Formats: sequence, structure tokens, C-alpha cells
Amino acid sequence: MNENKTNINWYPGHMAKTRRKITAELQNIDIVYEVIDARIPYSSKIKDIDSLIKNKKRILIMTKKDLCDLKVTQKWVEYYEKLGYTVLLVDLKEDKDYKKVITSTYEITKAIQAKRLSKGLKEKTIRAVVIGVPNVGKSTLINKMTGKKSVSVENRPGVTKDLNYLKTDLGIVLLDTPGILWPKLEEEKVALNLAATGSIKKEVLNIDEICVYILNTLTNLYPHLLEERYGVTQKEVLEIYAEIAKKIGAFQNNEIDYEKVSNRVYNDLISGNIRNITLDVL
Repeated sequence: MNENKTNINWYPGHMAKTRRKITAELQNIDIVYEVIDARIPYSSKIKDIDSLIKNKKRILIMTKKDLCDLKVTQKWVEYYEKLGYTVLLVDLKEDKDYKKVITSTYEITKAIQAKRLSKGLKEKTIRAVVIGVPNVGKSTLINKMTGKKSVSVENRPGVTKDLNYLKTDLGIVLLDTPGILWPKLEEEKVALNLAATGSIKKEVLNIDEICVYILNTLTNLYPHLLEERYGVTQKEVLEIYAEIAKKIGAFQNNEIDYEKVSNRVYNDLISGNIRNITLDVL
């Protein structure tokens, strides 16, 4: 994707530390669960992940299926499958969906188990590391597989702080990892997509800039969602601000409270009040 360049340096120290710890632990790992957000299947994919996980077997898990534009995201599924990935598009609130991860894990690690059985050894407990940018559903996946609330789940980045092994009853041990990015966000659209979906803190970019991006995307690609949510038809972005401000009472001294409108739109996308939208288009 050829996008405008930006120069956002946002790389908290714990991310560099996490990378070092993953590298050190990788020798004990059998399979990688690479988790990405189905609404931003390009932007949420760690750019240098191959250099991090080397040649480990992997499953590319696209979460938040219930929030994405299925038609657009399916093109991304096919794109990654053509590159040789095992891809699972899942809604982790659905048991049948997260169980696809388990089935796929058994299938991919079948050769490991067959080799052990041929030597008269018992089956191995598979070790899977869960990797992804912040706020893509790693913790939700882990809680589903452990059958309990093993880790905190919140719609904001930076909740998980350290690597942690967690047991399941599935013959799989999960290595939970904090969300990681790459040191410099050079593609403007990638940075905006990550901010709009909560993978980087909204303070990293200007909240009005994020909102304008969301509103322009809705106007250009999903005008019906703009009308459904805010009762606004296609207009210029400042007119849309004014219409939403009227709807939510965002005026101060007869002036639009732009920050209040921006936060409302941002929170609507983060919370899923705006859904059936994919921000990365092939």
C-alpha cells in the first residue's frame, strides 16, 4: 500500500523489552498466534514480525469479525492465504469461532505429535505465543481458551504489561504478551487506523485529526453508516461536525465543541456503535 509518509515515533520502553523477551523465549514455542483486527487487516499486522518469529509455524487470527465489513475483509483473508498463511476470521464471542483456533492448532502441530509418538513418547503440551499490536483481542482469545478470565480485557492499549504463561485444558499452554508495534509509524493511514481503533493512544495523534479521518472514511466508503448513526447525509466534514454537535448537544456559547464531537465519534467506533466497516481497502 502506497500511503503518505508521516513521522510518528511512539515506542514505549516495554515494547522493546517485550521483543527481547519473545526472542529469548521463542526456542520453547511450537506455534505463533498472530492476532490482527479484521477492520484493519493491513495496518494492525506487525510490519517486521517475520524477523521476530523467524520460521515458527503460525496462525493468522483476524478478530472482531462482527465489527468489520465482511466483503472487504474477505479479500484480505484471500490475500494472506495466497501468501501461504493459515487464516482464521473469528468473532471471539462465538464459541464455534474460537474453537477453530484449537482445531487448526492440532492440525498444524500434528507432525510434532506424530514424531513423538513414533519414539514412544507421550503427546507434547503445545506452547503457543499470542502476538499482536495492542487492543486486537489477544486477551479475549486467551480468556476463551483458558475458560476463565485469566487476563484483563479493555478497549485501550497497554493493559498487558509482561509475558506470562497460562494453562488451558486443551493440551495447549499460552504465552501472553503485551501489544507491540514498530518503532516508527511512517505510513499516515496506518497511524490513523491504529489510532481510530484504539491500538495506539488517541493522544499520540490529535483527536480532531482522528475524527476527521473517520468521518471522511464514512463519507467516502460508508455513507449509510453515517446516516444511520448520526442522521447525517453526505456533506463536508465541518457540516457533519455541526450536525453531530446539534444531535449530542455539543455547543458552548453557540460554538461547536469540536473536542466533544471528536471524542463521541472516536468512542462510537471503538465501542462498536459504528460497525460493518473495514478501514484498509485492497
